[in-house]
Amino acid sequence: MTYEDILELPHHVSLSHPHMPLSDRAAQFSPFSALTGYEEAVREEKRLTSERRELDEDAKRLLDEKLQRVLAREGPSGETVFTCFQADERKEGGAYVTLKGHVKKLDPCERAVILTDGTRILLSEIVDIENV
Repeated sequence: MTYEDILELPHHVSLSHPHMPLSDRAAQFSPFSALTGYEEAVREEKRLTSERRELDEDAKRLLDEKLQRVLAREGPSGETVFTCFQADERKEGGAYVTLKGHVKKLDPCERAVILTDGTRILLSEIVDIENV
């Protein structure tokens, strides 16, 4: 069969069905993934988290002294750098992050340091304080 009789005919356009956009047509031929979510699960498993270090009593006392010095300053003070542990929402562990800002006040009810930009840092999450 050579199809010579239909080679020169015009392309058929349906009167009852709208023309399919190219993006939808291409989606019909996209690769099939038998394991939906597998790639995301592998990516999540590869993401590293750190284990939380517990501070000993000397480190806690030193941290408390640093915080008291920061809170005792009057007027505009320099920027304070807090190193905090931030728990991971999806898996065990977390990451140590550095937050910088000017201390506004201490909220004793929430047990948190509040920075002038509104950031709240829980005292239980702070592992180091540096005054810049």
